[in-house]
Amino acid sequence: MQVGLLLIDGFALMSYASVIEPFRAANNLSGQELYRWKHLSVAGAQVSASNGLTSLVDYPVSDAPALDRVFVFAAGDPAAYADERCFRWLRQQARQGVHIGGVSGGPFLLARAGLLHGYRMTIHWEHVAAFQDEFSDYVVDSGLFVIDRDRMTCAGGTAGLDLALTLIEQDHGALLARQVAEWFIQTEQRQSNVSQRLSLAHRYGTQNRHLLNMLAAMEAAIEIPLTRRGLADAIGVSLRQLERLCQAHLRSSIADIYFHIRLDHAAHLLRSTTHSITAVSLQCGFATASHFSRAFKARFGMPPSRWTGRQ
Repeated sequence: MQVGLLLIDGFALMSYASVIEPFRAANNLSGQELYRWKHLSVAGAQVSASNGLTSLVDYPVSDAPALDRVFVFAAGDPAAYADERCFRWLRQQARQGVHIGGVSGGPFLLARAGLLHGYRMTIHWEHVAAFQDEFSDYVVDSGLFVIDRDRMTCAGGTAGLDLALTLIEQDHGALLARQVAEWFIQTEQRQSNVSQRLSLAHRYGTQNRHLLNMLAAMEAAIEIPLTRRGLADAIGVSLRQLERLCQAHLRSSIADIYFHIRLDHAAHLLRSTTHSITAVSLQCGFATASHFSRAFKARFGMPPSRWTGRQ
């Protein structure tokens, strides 16, 4: 099988290695050249990874050989990528029956090329907000990867290993896929629908069901925050009891926990979307941009404009 690896400047090495290394291992373990791959760029002889490493490529896409599968690796700010040469080539590959995958921010490029309409898909959780801004009619799956007919989308990071193992199993059987998993010391292959993010219990370090319900309610109501009493009523405990639980388990007050959740979400939006600072402040429940800026600087040590590089 001939695989094309389309590298977009700023691609993440972890996402790239997680996809390609299992195919290399499958070749070694089977004693056969089951997979061959070529590195591609939209133009030029080299691309740079997110850590600054520069890599040579085999072909620009205009000279690429016939391929069976293509993976598009993009990270950084895929929402800002708008090279029509890339989109045109991807559409050409799709017309030729090539199976096409997007990894980490790669699904953004596939959608821009018009190749995900009517398909189930996923994308790295950091890019979801920006993606849904542009493609509001798409339903984004929260799992590690999605294979839907001739399209593959993957959250990136280590999820590429799970995607590659599933493809190896489809191509050459479960035994070889298990051998490859063992090669990489993966004792349990994760299924496609496993959540990309840690559970609330792991993220906040509590198993208390009342607090987990409270945290879920907070994360679901960012733009129009609930009152402290509204939170208590929603989870069926008294406000006094909820405050005691927060102090005992989370060492903080209800108000401070909620405030930090909203600011953390704002930081995520500023990093992953092109929304203005004023828009982000409103989306995170702040009445004025000045209040938001003061609170943001107090939490992160810099104003929102420095966090984003935008004024």
